[in-house]
Amino acid sequence: MVDKLKQQLSKRPDILTINKIIPPDCRVLDLGCGNGVFLKLLELEKNVRGLGIELSQDKIMESIATGISVIHGDLNNKLDFADDYSFDYVVVSNTLQEVKRPDHLLQEVVRVGKKALVSFINFANIKTRSQLFLKGTMPESKNLPYHWYDTPNIHLATIRDFRDLCSSLNIKIIKEIPLGKNNFLAKSLPNLFAANCVFEITKLEK
Repeated sequence: MVDKLKQQLSKRPDILTINKIIPPDCRVLDLGCGNGVFLKLLELEKNVRGLGIELSQDKIMESIATGISVIHGDLNNKLDFADDYSFDYVVVSNTLQEVKRPDHLLQEVVRVGKKALVSFINFANIKTRSQLFLKGTMPESKNLPYHWYDTPNIHLATIRDFRDLCSSLNIKIIKEIPLGKNNFLAKSLPNLFAANCVFEITKLEK
């Protein structure tokens, strides 16, 4: 069953990276959990106690069918149901760019989670830059499989943008894991060669 779930997630290197970081026997909140496959993997492989938040009613039903606890919720609203540091990890995988105020969501994430794992598409990737420069059109790729007019991504950002935002919000970056076809280039020049990036973050105590 675990292998089958990993196969379903094989096209999401950010999720597989996040899976390696999360330790066993902890409490995880997955924001934008989709069909619950990732939480199910954590439950089976690491005995994680998971809770998902999802907006799509169809995906909520899929999550429930797999035995995952899920709440219907809009990530544009505060996470009022959760107390401070009530989760060991909060996961935000390729969802941050779809909310109205990513800065507000990040503040909530580090409030309710002792740590958080955030992944997003790096809009400064060389392929994206090339499409803009050579074609003069909004980029489309495997990571950005939408037209400019129907995309759910309303706040595309770069790795550098995310670092700057964390600094302005007093959020500490514990770990940064750039992901790309060429891992050496992605690690050496992440803002240019990483297609995606996973950040482990926490609230910087004053």
